[in-house]
Amino acid sequence: MWSGHGDRAGDAAAAFPSAEAVLVWLRELPAPVAVAYEAGPTGFDLARQLVAAGVRCVVAAPSKLQRPAGDRIKTDARDALLLARLLRMDEIVQVRVPSIEQEAARDLVRAREDARGDLMRCRHRVSKLLLRHGIVYSGGHPCNGATRRGFGVSDSTSVASSSRSTPTWRPCCSPWTAVTASTRPSPRWPPMVNTLPSCGGWVCLRGVSTLTAFGLAVEVGDWHRFTGATIGAYLGLVPTESSSGQQRCQGSITKAGNTHARRLLVEAAWHHRRDYRNPGATMRARWKLASPAATARGNAGNHRLHQRWENFVARKKKTVIANVAVARELAGWCWSLAVLDD
Repeated sequence: MWSGHGDRAGDAAAAFPSAEAVLVWLRELPAPVAVAYEAGPTGFDLARQLVAAGVRCVVAAPSKLQRPAGDRIKTDARDALLLARLLRMDEIVQVRVPSIEQEAARDLVRAREDARGDLMRCRHRVSKLLLRHGIVYSGGHPCNGATRRGFGVSDSTSVASSSRSTPTWRPCCSPWTAVTASTRPSPRWPPMVNTLPSCGGWVCLRGVSTLTAFGLAVEVGDWHRFTGATIGAYLGLVPTESSSGQQRCQGSITKAGNTHARRLLVEAAWHHRRDYRNPGATMRARWKLASPAATARGNAGNHRLHQRWENFVARKKKTVIANVAVARELAGWCWSLAVLDD
C-alpha cells in the first residue's frame, strides 16, 4: 500500500503510482524480488515493464485464488498478504499476458462488439418511437439503409412532420447512423485474418468467417496451451459437476473463462443445424484460402457437427442445450485446425 501527504495532487500520485515509481520502490528491496497482482482493469502494462526490467511478475487470475472457506474479510492488506503467500509457494494460477499487438487487436474486436450493442439499442429506440406514432415500415427489413434514408435524413417524412416527435427524432437517428458506420468491418480484415495462424483453416468450418475467426484468434491467443479436451473447459462450455462417492450429478455449463470467445462459438454452432451434404459457393470460396489438409479437416468437422445436431434432435434434446454441446465440440475442431501445422 502506498500512502502520501500533502495536497490532493500529491495524494493522488501517491495512491496511484506509475510503473516507474513501482520499479524504483522494488529496486530498494533486497533481492531477489518477485511481484504478483490480480488481473483487472489496470491492464498488463505494469507487468510488461517489470518483466522488461528483469523483475519476475505474475498476473494472478482472481477466480483461481485459493481462499479459506471461512474468510469473509476482504481488504487490500489481506489481499496483498494472500498474494504474497501464494507467490512464495508458487500456487498462483497465472493469466497469460498478451503482447501489445495482440491486446490492441483484442481491444478492436471488443470495441466493435460494444458498438454492435449500441446499434441494437438505437434500433430499438427508433422502432418503438415509430410504433408509438402508428408508423410501421413494410418495405423490407426494418433496419436497412432504405429505412434510415426514409426516416432519418429527410425532414419531409411523416415522423419529422409530427410536432410531438421532431425534438426526439434527431437524437434517436443520429446515433444509429454513427454507430452503423463504426461497426462495418474494414476491407483489410479478410487478408489480415488469412495471415493469422490457424485462421485460414477456421474458415473451412461453417459459421466461422472473417469476424468470428479474428475474434477467436485474438481472444484465445496461443492455442498450443490447450488440448482438444481442455479447450472446452477454458471457454466455460463444460457442465458443472457435484459428485459424491459413486454418485455423479452434472448441471449447467460453468461459464468460466473467456466470455467473448464462448459467445462466438455458441453463435457459430447454430449454423451446423442446417443440413450439410455438399459445400456451397461461399464455403468453396473460403476453402481456396486454406491448405488442402485444413480443407479436408474442415469438411470432416462440418459433417461431424451436423451429425451431432441430428443425434440431439432424435433424442429430443432442447435446442439450446444441444447447441452448447455442439459449440463445445466446435471448440475442439477449431483447436485441431489451430495446431494442424504441428
